[in-house]
This record gives sequence, C-alpha cells and structure tokens, in this order.
Amino acid sequence: MAERERAVPRAAGVVRPTHPHAEGGRRRSRPARAGEPAPARLRSTLHPGAWWLWAIGLGTAATRTTNPLLLGLLIAASGYVVATHRSPTPWARSYTAFVKLALAVLLVRVLFAVALGSPIPGTHTLFTLPEIPLPQWAQGIRLGGRVTAEAVVFAAYDGLKLATLLICVGAANALASPTRLLKSLPGALYETGVAVVVALTFAPHLIADVQRLRAARRLRGRPDRGVRGLLQVGLPVLEGALERSVALAAAMESRGYGRTAEVPARVRRTTAALTLGGLLGVCAGTYGLLTAEGGTYGLPVLLAGVVAALAGLRLGGRRSPRTRYRPDPWGPRAWLVTGSGAAVAALLTFASVRDPQALRPGVVPLVAPALPLWPAAAVLLALLPAFVPREHA
Repeated sequence: MAERERAVPRAAGVVRPTHPHAEGGRRRSRPARAGEPAPARLRSTLHPGAWWLWAIGLGTAATRTTNPLLLGLLIAASGYVVATHRSPTPWARSYTAFVKLALAVLLVRVLFAVALGSPIPGTHTLFTLPEIPLPQWAQGIRLGGRVTAEAVVFAAYDGLKLATLLICVGAANALASPTRLLKSLPGALYETGVAVVVALTFAPHLIADVQRLRAARRLRGRPDRGVRGLLQVGLPVLEGALERSVALAAAMESRGYGRTAEVPARVRRTTAALTLGGLLGVCAGTYGLLTAEGGTYGLPVLLAGVVAALAGLRLGGRRSPRTRYRPDPWGPRAWLVTGSGAAVAALLTFASVRDPQALRPGVVPLVAPALPLWPAAAVLLALLPAFVPREHA
C-alpha cells in the first residue's frame, strides 16, 4: 500500500517535500520563463527611508501654504498613495488614527479661536459669547466676546495646515516598516532609533487593544464611552502595554542590545565636537536663511553644519558593533518616490516666493480662495508613487 503524503511545515526560504518520492528530498525551482514575473522573494523591496523622505517633502510643501484647496490636494494625494501601497501590517492601521488626530487638532484650533478670540479684525459677526472680565495682568487675552467669520476662517486655515502635516506623518508611518527603517539608521543613532521604532510599533497595538476591549464591552452590554468606560478600558490597555514592554526589554537584553565597543578618548572628543558644532551650524544657517540680513552667510553655514554633523555621526557609529543582514537596496523606485516628494516641496517653496497671495489667501476682506493652476499641478506630482509597482514580501 502506498504511503500517505506527509505535510511538512515550511521553513523560511526553504520548500520542503510533501511526498516521500520528491526528487533529492527537496523541490527544485524551475527557472522563470520569458515574460514571467520574478519570484516574490527575489524582487527588490522599496527602501523605507524613501517613504519618509516623500512624506517630509509633502509636509514641507504644506508649511508653505494656507490655501485650503492646495492642502486638500496634498491630503488627497497622500491618502491615495496609502490606499494603493498599504500592507496588512499592524503599523499600517495607524493611518486612520493619524487622520482622526488631525481632525481633532483642526477642531481644537477653531474652538480656541472662538473661545479666546483672535487678533484678526473682522466685520462679519457670527455670534457673540458672554465675555468674562480678566485681571490687569492678563491683558491681551479675551474669554468670549464677538466671534467673526474672518477669525474662524483664519483659524481653520491655520489648523488645516497642521492637520496636513500630521496626515503626511501618518502616511509615512503606514507605508514604511519601522523595523526595516531601523536597519538603515547610522550606528550613532541606533539606540535612539530603537526607542522610536518601539514607540511607533506599540502605537498600533494600543489602538487595536482599545478597539478589541470596546467591542468586548459592547457585546457584554457594558458602557464603552464616557469617563467610566474610558477608565475601564484604559486600565487593561495600560496593563497590557506594561507587560509587553517588560517582555520586550527582557528579549532585547538577552539578544545583546545596548552593547558598545571601546573607542579611544580622542575619537570620542572629536565626535562630540563635530556633532555639537554641526548642530550649531545647522541652527545658525537656518536662522540666516530665514532672516533678510543673514541671506549671504546662511547657506554656507548650513552646508558646513550638515557636513560636520554627518562626520560626527559617522565617527559615533564606531561605538555600535553591529552588522546589517540583507540591507535594503536604494534602487530606481526609491529615487522616484523621494524625487516626487522633493519636487513638490521645491515647487511650492518657489511658488510661495513668486506668488505669495495665491498660496496664502487673505481673510480680510473675506473672499473665497482660488486654486492656482501650476502649484496645483506641482502637488499632483505627489501621486507618482501610486504608479510604482507595489512591493512584495
């Protein structure tokens, strides 16, 4: 009687036989034919740093404008790219949380303008709140009083800019794998990167725990909203987070995290001097670029500071004895994704200097914002990553 087929679990990267008469005890993979796609495990994955640079470019573009139409295009472009490239991973689910946080920031900014007043003068009164008199030392602060449409619109524009920044950060967090990004950090920033990656990894787990506990309470007929529901949901979530952090700390300690190599004192002093001097140069150069008087020396000081800081990070990496297993390549797709974000940032920065009225519409007098054509076309360049072939694990 013939033997039954045996199902053997597959190890990572190895295909084991499911039949005793398999040739050689292991399956042989046939070569890919012409026109066939390459195996998924042989395809190069997109570097996670490209997604962060793309998102930073979109965030930089958002800081150059308060036009709600351009900011809406930035949000729509980032959301479409996330919808086309998001993977079913825990960190990918955090994009919805960032969108909700952005909406909350926008709402809070408008409420502050309504309750505390605004320095923007206006003639279109929406309503009048009871004004609370304040002492002499609180001059310049107003509680209540007249609320104008100009003040509300100005606060909405300002809040929408910050909300767009948060959504761009959420897009990068949903698209880039934190663990793969950690492998690409310089050795000097490895310990800081571990802390940031752990925080970014735990945030989606906290959101999933809250959703799971709220669903369990609803199934049992218990309240999941209000102060009582918040306390009874928050305590188990906090307990689970502490248990997870303790287990992670023990696992990291057993694997040798935190080890440092012996570095000569001369190298340590040189590293500290280069890093500190580089950061001071970056701050001074940035200040020079932002002021009219420092326009001549701002760019050279900024470049010198960046070079010194990078040299300090390079020397500081000697204290971290680690190797990279299968480092992510920086290929043409990564250049395309990064270039699209950089192009959007550069073009909107140029547009803010060339035509500031179009990118920062005024609210006095109160008029509807217009959509500038070529800055809007520049924002559409952020959609280029959506047409990049999706990576496979």
